Amino acid sequence: MIYYYKNLNTTQKTLSLIRFSMFSVIFPGQGSQSVGMANNLYSSYSYIKELFDEADEILGFSLSKIITNGPKEKLDQTENTQPAIFLVSYSIFEMLKRETGLDLGKAKYFAGHSLGEYSALTASKSLDFDQTIKLLKIRGNAMQSAVPKGEGGMLAVLGTEINIISDLLKENQKKYECFIANDNSNSQIVLSGRNKDLDLLVEDLKKKAIKNIKLPVSAPFHCKLMSSATEIMRKEISNTEFKNPNNIIISNVTGEETNNLNQIKDLLIKQIESPVRWRESIIYMINKGVGNFIEIGPGKVLSGLIKRIDKSVNLISVNEINDLKNINLND
Repeated sequence: MIYYYKNLNTTQKTLSLIRFSMFSVIFPGQGSQSVGMANNLYSSYSYIKELFDEADEILGFSLSKIITNGPKEKLDQTENTQPAIFLVSYSIFEMLKRETGLDLGKAKYFAGHSLGEYSALTASKSLDFDQTIKLLKIRGNAMQSAVPKGEGGMLAVLGTEINIISDLLKENQKKYECFIANDNSNSQIVLSGRNKDLDLLVEDLKKKAIKNIKLPVSAPFHCKLMSSATEIMRKEISNTEFKNPNNIIISNVTGEETNNLNQIKDLLIKQIESPVRWRESIIYMINKGVGNFIEIGPGKVLSGLIKRIDKSVNLISVNEINDLKNINLND
């Protein structure tokens, strides 16, 4: 889960820049969704409509209608949100390849935030489209059901360092049990826990004048409270055939690269309860020479986070047809 900074201006570069330098492709996770997030793609390209129709057939209900028309409350249900964000991200990925001829296979790394890692694996041909839709429907339902609705939640903490929050949680572990769920950027950390514990934590954060925002989710993702979801996904992932990815994948769990099939599957299982090491993942890629990131999916959330990690990198967000104007392969 990501807190979406509003009114953020990210630097837009033409994609011609990446022809001559190292780049990574990144995919967003939960929190980037909005009703109508792929309407222009859906109405403009027959192959996108075919992907939406295929997803509806696989799932047995009209996910495409929820994406295009809402209501928001239904789209925001985790069991719908996860396959929806993947479907839109993968559709944009296909549009970018087909309409520009850009060889995204030349990317140094593919990475995704939480469920976005499934988008990365599918785009790199480690998973098939139908496999991913099925897995994310099960994953979303399992994560939503792991804790009774209304009992758990998530909290975004802004403008402080992760070691300060870690120390605070450790010092007060007998008072409340909260967990670091996402290390998103230098100034955004997301915490998970039961609501009664989060309320006590908020009191301590206020005393320290640390800004925090309760996120509109009904479950505490990426912590040990998700243990039942881990067991469900362990079975599903173990029974799913993965292929060697065409690109090197960055794992949320380790914040480092992996290309070993057994390790990829094991880390996807661990991902359910492990914190998303997004800040560490970006720093790892930058330290390996990556200076350009292409965000593919709804919104520009990840671009905003990366700008708060390293302002020197080039960022390109592709989430609608109009973004194709930023692509000039003839330079």
